[in-house]
Amino acid sequence: MRAFQISQFGLEHLRPVELPKPTPGPGSVLIRVRATALNYRDLMLVRGHYDPNLAMPRIPLSDGAGEVVAVGDGVTRFKPGDRVIGLFFQHWQDGGPSPAKSRGALGGDVDGMLAEYVVLPEDGVVPFPAHLSYEEASTLPCAALTAWNALFHAAAVQPGDTVVIQGTGGVSIFALQFAKLAGARVLGTSSSDEKLQRAKDIGLDQGCNYKQNPEWSAWVRKETGGEGADLVIEVGGPGTIAESMKAVRVGGTIAQIGVLSGTEAKLSIVPILMRQIRLIGIYVGSRTMMEAMHRAMECSQLKPMVGKTFPFLDAVEAYRTMEQGRHFGKVVISVSSDD
Repeated sequence: MRAFQISQFGLEHLRPVELPKPTPGPGSVLIRVRATALNYRDLMLVRGHYDPNLAMPRIPLSDGAGEVVAVGDGVTRFKPGDRVIGLFFQHWQDGGPSPAKSRGALGGDVDGMLAEYVVLPEDGVVPFPAHLSYEEASTLPCAALTAWNALFHAAAVQPGDTVVIQGTGGVSIFALQFAKLAGARVLGTSSSDEKLQRAKDIGLDQGCNYKQNPEWSAWVRKETGGEGADLVIEVGGPGTIAESMKAVRVGGTIAQIGVLSGTEAKLSIVPILMRQIRLIGIYVGSRTMMEAMHRAMECSQLKPMVGKTFPFLDAVEAYRTMEQGRHFGKVVISVSSDD
């Protein structure tokens, strides 16, 4: 089978290889991968900025969708022909996070989905909503579940709440879609007026160009009658966290998800204390969260925003699109294979 591997860090070392087609052992399933999707984490991993001690060679990418083509002994959840996605955290089934549950992340701790076939434990696989294509479903394991966790577990968003999203990448657009399902008002920032308009077309209530208005927290406070937002989906990191702390209301929540502007920042503790801000890190989620998210998507017939799709052999170009920030929504890689 064909796959992409890295043997050392750098996009120039992400290369196609021929590997033996795997076979499922007891309790596992063989999946023919039909599509995979990129997250910023995948780019950081290949660059060497995510885990400098990554074991190599490694097949990257956490997110992928496909069909079960064979099952090992003892498998009861799936049969050949089932359409499935893999869980980002293979061992996080339910409850809160723990060190044990946080191990086994696809495309990092273990080989990922950028291959024509993968073998996963049946507990690490979930059926996806029937109304979705493989390309659409491939976007769900990381970005969608992260947004769902932030909205409904970290913050318990209610109708009438105000949510702020940053940019128009995968997590932010999913947060917009899910927040609107919950009846929330959504404000968004971007450096592109064109992207803000596209976000408005799918439900964004108001947008702010942060290049033109760097102190966008004042705009958020104005839009909320001086109160601030109930939840900020924080994906920027050091370059945006100070503004997020000014933008959130007293007693509000900042869901820290991304590190697009770096990994280290000087952070004043005083506003967190005096304004009783809940600052919580969000790192994807569990199987039960994913199943609840799928039920909501099925009831609403919600579809992910797929920005651009690349053929399998153009996987490196897909990474470069992610690197250059040219996308709106998700970047997808289509994978095809024969029996």
